[in-house]
Amino acid sequence: MSAERRLFFALSLPAKMQKQVIAWRADNFPPDTGRPVAAASLHITLAFLGEISDLKARALTSVAGRIQAQKFSLQLDDIGHWPGSGVVWIGTKRAPNALLQLASVLRSHAARNGCYQSTLPFHPHVSLYRSATRPVAIPPATPGWQLDATGFSLYESLFERGRTRYHSLQTWPLGDTQES
Repeated sequence: MSAERRLFFALSLPAKMQKQVIAWRADNFPPDTGRPVAAASLHITLAFLGEISDLKARALTSVAGRIQAQKFSLQLDDIGHWPGSGVVWIGTKRAPNALLQLASVLRSHAARNGCYQSTLPFHPHVSLYRSATRPVAIPPATPGWQLDATGFSLYESLFERGRTRYHSLQTWPLGDTQES
């Protein structure tokens, strides 16, 4: 019997944007806000798969390779705090249809393959802090970064040396027609 792995589909942030987000976060939040998410771990989750077997991972990888979705851009122009889950996040006020469709297709296939999918509406966001359970002063705005999505990836969540790290296992390109 093979070991299960904790997997999810996500959009990554380019390295330059990761550095910009981390610098902005340091300038706009006190050090005790919560546990900061590492720059390399900044992403937008499209579909969380949970702890799944290699067999299920191969099936979902095969499905992901057949998805024909378009490139898109989104503005990271929203910010908030979910005290219940302890997450401070940046996101988009207007998610492009191509993003919503990609997430919907991935979540639908995940559910058909036995991966629980939340009943909460999809809210595309990048987690900045975790364990932020006390009230947080939210800045009035973000710099409004533009994320140009050209592909999506399957990630594995690994707990190493007391920290959670994400490792990209495979990436698929998005098509050439771009929606803004």
